[in-house]
Amino acid sequence: MTILIINNKGQYNHRIYRTLKYLHISSEMVSNESSVDEILSKNPIGLILGGGPSIGESGNSQKYIEEIDLPILGICLGHQLIGKVFGGNIESASSESYAQIKINILKENDIFKGLGNEMNVWASHKDELIAISDEFKILASSEICKFEAIKHKIKPLYGIQFHPEVHHTPNGEKIFKNFHHLSKKYNET
Repeated sequence: MTILIINNKGQYNHRIYRTLKYLHISSEMVSNESSVDEILSKNPIGLILGGGPSIGESGNSQKYIEEIDLPILGICLGHQLIGKVFGGNIESASSESYAQIKINILKENDIFKGLGNEMNVWASHKDELIAISDEFKILASSEICKFEAIKHKIKPLYGIQFHPEVHHTPNGEKIFKNFHHLSKKYNET
């Protein structure tokens, strides 16, 4: 019942691990250079694609999205990679920021369960998705970013531009709890 955290070399990946440990959710951090077979040999119930400095340093993360049939939560760079794999476009943000912002939750759906219509989050807007394929629906947006959170319409793929693992995102732990719950449920079927 372990969730694997894919280390995309972002500054907050270790906080994801610590948050899951604090929540008593079994997890392991692994290199984004691991092969798909190495990932599958660990029998995870879900993957979290952590943040990172650039797509060029994302290792095999895109392969995991393409080839692994498990729930995946992409955070920041992980979010952008999910969008990109399905034909979305990434660009430098028009308003680069690294601050707490308010997002509007448009669809409570799975990862936002129990969080209401708005949420304060700590967001990194250096690069962001500017277009997504029609295979996705928008779960949350903000004044500075249309695609703060997305979900594939059929597959259990979720992307969030912000960082739920930092204390500047009140209630961020609920997103991890919700993802853990849906990962367990997905693996029961």
